[in-house]
Amino acid sequence: MAISNMHETLLLYTKKKSLINDKLSETMMNMLNSSRQVAECQAKYNDQITDIYYNYYEEDQDTYEVLTEQLENQHELELANLNAWEQDLELEKNNLETQLNEINTFESTWTKLLQTNIKNDFSYGGVSQ
Repeated sequence: MAISNMHETLLLYTKKKSLINDKLSETMMNMLNSSRQVAECQAKYNDQITDIYYNYYEEDQDTYEVLTEQLENQHELELANLNAWEQDLELEKNNLETQLNEINTFESTWTKLLQTNIKNDFSYGGVSQ
C-alpha cells in the first residue's frame, strides 16, 4: 500500500478520535449535570419536607401525612428519572470509550505498518517490490 494512503488512513483515524472525544466530553458534562440535578432535587425535597413539618405536624397530622406522602412520591419519581438518565449516560460513555480504544488500536497498527514501509523503502534505496 502506498505511504500516502497510510497517512490518509491515519488522518481519518485522528478525525474519528476527535469526534468521539467531543461526544465523550459532552457525555461527561451531562453526567456532571445529572449529579448536580440529583443534589438540587434532594436539597429541594429537604426544604419542602422541613416546611411541611413546621407548618402541619403539630396542627393537622392528617394533612401532614398526606402532603409528606405526596412529596415523597414526587421525589422518588424525579430521582428515578434522573437515575435512568445517569444510566443511559454511563452506557453511552462506555460505548464511546470502547470505540476510542478500538480506534487507538487500529491507529497503532497503521502507524507501525507505515513505519515498516518507510524503513523498507529507505533500506532498499527506493520503492520496495
